[in-house]
Amino acid sequence: MDRLLLLVVVATAASAVAALLQRRGPDAPVRTGWTVPGQLDRADFARPETPWLVAVFTSATCQSCAGVLERAFLLESSEVAVVEVEVGIDAAVHDRYQIDAVPLVVIADARGVTRAHHLGQVSATHLWGSLAEVREPGSTPEGCGDH
Repeated sequence: MDRLLLLVVVATAASAVAALLQRRGPDAPVRTGWTVPGQLDRADFARPETPWLVAVFTSATCQSCAGVLERAFLLESSEVAVVEVEVGIDAAVHDRYQIDAVPLVVIADARGVTRAHHLGQVSATHLWGSLAEVREPGSTPEGCGDH
């Protein structure tokens, strides 16, 4: 009789827990991507007259941002403006473009259209490859474009 009573109590408890879990509802949605602006207003960045813009969105608290910025500055030329957009200094620009993850490198053309981007750590080789590909499509091997 004691075993039957114990079995009834355990079954009742299990039923109560199952009912509570079903009423709890679905889990919160999982984030599957970050915001990358499709268009930049070139007037928001230095040297808007250059044909190409490499905007590097950073944060002073980001450990990998300095390295990405250093590699991006290697692309600087008379035709390519490389600009750091640090959230502590340029929060309004981060907000305007809804930047929610750094480091983010956006390569935009003269009209401000995003032609390539890299989120997170990126090598100098990938940056060079992405810029070369958007400037002259078909000039780089596969895998060096949008990341």
